[in-house]
Amino acid sequence: MVNPIHLRTLLEVTRLGSFAAAANRLGYTASAVSQQMSTLERETGVELFHRSARNVLPTEAAVVMSRHATKVLSDIDALLAATARTHKNTTQELRLGIFPSLATHVLPRLMQMPAWHDLGISLKVSVAEPAETIQDLRAGGELDVALVYQVGQTGLAWPSTINKQWIGDDDFRVVLPESWGIGPGSEVSASQLSDMPWIVHHPGTSDAAVIERLFASCNLHPRVTALCDDFNASLQMTSAGIGASLVPELALLNRPSGVVVLDVPEIRLARNLFALLISDKQTAEVGVFIDLLAEILEKLNISPDRSVRHQDRGKARKPA
Repeated sequence: MVNPIHLRTLLEVTRLGSFAAAANRLGYTASAVSQQMSTLERETGVELFHRSARNVLPTEAAVVMSRHATKVLSDIDALLAATARTHKNTTQELRLGIFPSLATHVLPRLMQMPAWHDLGISLKVSVAEPAETIQDLRAGGELDVALVYQVGQTGLAWPSTINKQWIGDDDFRVVLPESWGIGPGSEVSASQLSDMPWIVHHPGTSDAAVIERLFASCNLHPRVTALCDDFNASLQMTSAGIGASLVPELALLNRPSGVVVLDVPEIRLARNLFALLISDKQTAEVGVFIDLLAEILEKLNISPDRSVRHQDRGKARKPA
């Protein structure tokens, strides 16, 4: 019988294309991941990966199995949660720490799903940035689950006793004032954006350090006109023509009129989203809750402007 743990590992290896990367996400060693996949290949009788010195390439069988594994794992979690709910006939309180854009755009969607009402979870929510949320999780009593993000290899750290589960990625996009005359889908390079006015994070913050390194790597030296750590405020200032900004897709769900969202190939950055869980709070109900969050993130059509990337391409020009 196929082990569900091996199916979860299969999903990560298929998505990331590396045993080492999957091991880092799941908290295993690369050797343990390799052994799990070898076991899964023996149990299913099919080759799942083409292995090389640098990476692993999923076979067609692995891709097909991954599609089915997602539903199987979701069904297993739902079954366990329903069984536990019937057995206990109680409501589980879940003390949840969550960052603002996830609380604004994802949590309300989850609570409107039919599956949510069957979980028997009573939420106690604390909205804060990841560094603060992790501190409450460390305190042993303030929180049961922390939903956090990490940009690059920033300085966030959590106890080794905490279980980490990846739930999605939140890509950053370049946002320009519509008044600059650069239309959606325009081909724009980092060098064309270099001398334009920009809204950036305050120096010294973890996000600012990562973005500064990214900009430097593509020879982009922005002319800073505003310092702001709030993405909603950055979007409003961009709409007013104050400057360009780099904003994650979740925040773009609430973008104002008067802005243009672009995909600039040289500027690739994402917030990796994780659920941090205290081991003895990791019940079947909590597992379904986390899976539902990941499902919503996967389905959100966050940057519709990307759909016109290959249509009506314009030429970038600097603002007056």
